[in-house]
Amino acid sequence: MFTDLPLLSVLMWLPILGGVWVLIIGDKQASLVRPIALIISLLTFLLSLPLFFSFDTTTAVMQFSEKLSWIPAFGINYHLGVDGISMPLIILTTFTSVLIILAGWEVIKNKVSQYMAAFLIMEGLINGVFASLDAVLFYVLWESMLIPMFLLIGIWGGPNRIYATIKFFLYTFFGSVLMLIALLYLSFQTNSFAILDFHSLQIPLEAQIWIFLAFLVAFAVKVPMWPVHTWLPDAHVEAPTGGSVILAAIMLKMGGYGFLRFSLPITPDASSKLDWLIISMSLIAIVYISFVAIVQKDMKKLIAYSSISHMGFATLGFFISFMIYKNTGSIDGGVMAMEGGMVQMISHGFISGALFLCVGVLYDRMHSREIADYGGVANVMPRFAMFVVFFAMANAGLPATSGFVGEFLVILAAFKANFWIAFAAATIMILGASYTLWMVKRVIFGKIGNDKVAALQDINKRELLILSVLAAMVLLFGIFPAPLLEVMDATVQNLVQHMLQSKVPL
Repeated sequence: MFTDLPLLSVLMWLPILGGVWVLIIGDKQASLVRPIALIISLLTFLLSLPLFFSFDTTTAVMQFSEKLSWIPAFGINYHLGVDGISMPLIILTTFTSVLIILAGWEVIKNKVSQYMAAFLIMEGLINGVFASLDAVLFYVLWESMLIPMFLLIGIWGGPNRIYATIKFFLYTFFGSVLMLIALLYLSFQTNSFAILDFHSLQIPLEAQIWIFLAFLVAFAVKVPMWPVHTWLPDAHVEAPTGGSVILAAIMLKMGGYGFLRFSLPITPDASSKLDWLIISMSLIAIVYISFVAIVQKDMKKLIAYSSISHMGFATLGFFISFMIYKNTGSIDGGVMAMEGGMVQMISHGFISGALFLCVGVLYDRMHSREIADYGGVANVMPRFAMFVVFFAMANAGLPATSGFVGEFLVILAAFKANFWIAFAAATIMILGASYTLWMVKRVIFGKIGNDKVAALQDINKRELLILSVLAAMVLLFGIFPAPLLEVMDATVQNLVQHMLQSKVPL
């Protein structure tokens, strides 16, 4: 029923055009801007649900495809489609965007129309990135998405926002230029800009390595992976709450998506030869960055470093498949690892977004993110404290939360590759609990820290709704992850089989 409708175009253009409309209305009618932005984001989310409910889980082919000639002289097409990897990320984007609009409802009082427009436009661009099947379209949307994020941090950010925005832009732009060079090389080899044509291209190993490294820089910056992660804590600290949520919940996932859509299927031989590099970088992110998180004094920085560490699980799951196949001769372990990485990305979107929203709740009341400025918040904000403890437990990988499922699958699969890799990855379960619960102890529990804390008001109905919805999602996928795993299974199996059809001995 829905497969014949241009749903993907609607999901891309509805929020973009809605953002332009909101921008035209302007700040003089701020009371009108907020409900319009909410209606547009809510409508976009509702229209994204048929992608899930009408999705054929038995095939790895692209679904809901749309293709129109865009620049015929160069063979560039407006080509959209989704599979079991991209579809969940689009729904995560539309879901999170509704909560971001709600979170900024009362908090943003300056340039409201521009703020709402920036998020709506960014939502549409990100949906387009996940749905693009043409390299030029993908690159244009990938780069365009930097503009609203740049403005969000630069206009509504903290005192060091200019430094943070420039650092964020330079890191991501440099990586994107290398990606463009790789995409142009691939287009010359195939006489096409179709990403699926790139997947079937036979490329010599030496060329694959160079292409892989170009993609690695672009996607590692976006994840971000160690050692190109330093822009993220600065961007998070200076960004407004909504900016931090979309950065952690959605934009980091674009790097992981890039590995799955480009690096692994286009350069499987290079990915196999250099899997040790990504595994090493992932393990450093998981373990070392956890220690960095422990010593943070700023709550946002702590959660930002936590994001780097948890995303290390995703990249570990994506690239450990080759090592598992070498040891077992079966693709089952690789499928488990990759699905675990995907679940970790989705789960991290819910949990990290929730934690940044919790920090935003406190910051809106006390205008401080310093852990030392708090203490005993549970005494005056019991409902809020309940949510913070729950999301902290999920961040530490508590069973029955979504934070446990992805990490468990990756660790379980890693044992089939190498015991010590699995052991090193499993330390995050301890380290994650250490820095997360220590923050909770100092901020939430104990005696009331000062008069400002004593004067705090518990969360209102709007904040309760936002945090309740996120808590429900974390519980749902923690207790019953099967629907998510079923959606991605055929696509992941096809990808792993393609990766392992390598001319280079594994």
